[in-house]
Amino acid sequence: MNPVDQRTASAAEIGAEAGTVLDALATVIVGRQRTTRLAMAALLAGGNVLLEDVPGLGKTRMARGLAQALGLDFRRLQCTPDLQPADVTGSFLYDPDKREFTFRPGPVFTGLLLADEINRTPPKTQSALLEAMQERQVTVEGRTFELPAPFHVLATANPIEYEGTYPLPEAQLDRFLLRLDVGYPPVEEEVEVLRRRLARRTEEVELAPVIDADRLRALQQGVERLDVDPDVVRYCVDLAVATRTHRAVEVGASPRGSQALLLVARALAVLDGRDFVLPEDVKECAVAALAHRLTLRAETWSSGITGVEVVTELLGTVSGPASARAQS
Repeated sequence: MNPVDQRTASAAEIGAEAGTVLDALATVIVGRQRTTRLAMAALLAGGNVLLEDVPGLGKTRMARGLAQALGLDFRRLQCTPDLQPADVTGSFLYDPDKREFTFRPGPVFTGLLLADEINRTPPKTQSALLEAMQERQVTVEGRTFELPAPFHVLATANPIEYEGTYPLPEAQLDRFLLRLDVGYPPVEEEVEVLRRRLARRTEEVELAPVIDADRLRALQQGVERLDVDPDVVRYCVDLAVATRTHRAVEVGASPRGSQALLLVARALAVLDGRDFVLPEDVKECAVAALAHRLTLRAETWSSGITGVEVVTELLGTVSGPASARAQS
């Protein structure tokens, strides 16, 4: 790894360095360019990601690979029905030598926390992550502790199992900047997965860091410096507002949803090395940023219509700004 440059990065530099991270991740994750690209954009935007798909598709490996390539401390929290909030945040324990209670940090004190199968743990424990995900801190027995920076949560959930699970409430879902799926790989990609497994002769895969936590913060600061055309800002708002009046939706996306669109679209622009945001950047992340924020009407849900279908429909009906104009 090259010596770390802590200065704020330009859009071209961010795109180049993030591309190197994605290239490293591609050595352990076959295909899945869309998912890894959006996950990387969410991290550059400072957000959290929910990977919701069936088991065995590489969600845990993707999270671990991202943490390794980004040089982040990584902790894996296996969510179970008996998990308690203190198992997440940490707790005060009595130290007989000092004759006082001292705080022992939980797994949330890390750079990237993988909350595996988050919907298997009860709402009380799920809520222990709310403050951490939004405020980047935890409060235990009236005392507040800052989390490391950067701090991100990448959670996984199985959408097809209902027995012994606790669906995430809207407030918890809203804390995730993006919800992504992975999907089954095409046949040739699955064959390549097996070939690589045979070649390395071990299940474990280790990635060398491409950057480190401090450099990731510099890249995130570079994203924050990117201005967005007022027409693109309005397009983000128009999409979010359209979800609130759609016939299939009971509760639409809040302003946090339009902000998610803006933040991720900005990160996607710099991933491409651009210092300007196009409507196509908004469209690329719209489903992942908005679909999980919609509460559908009961009759809509029973008919099989999903939030993904609602957002996809709106992308075809809500007019956006022209995207072909020249940029300097």
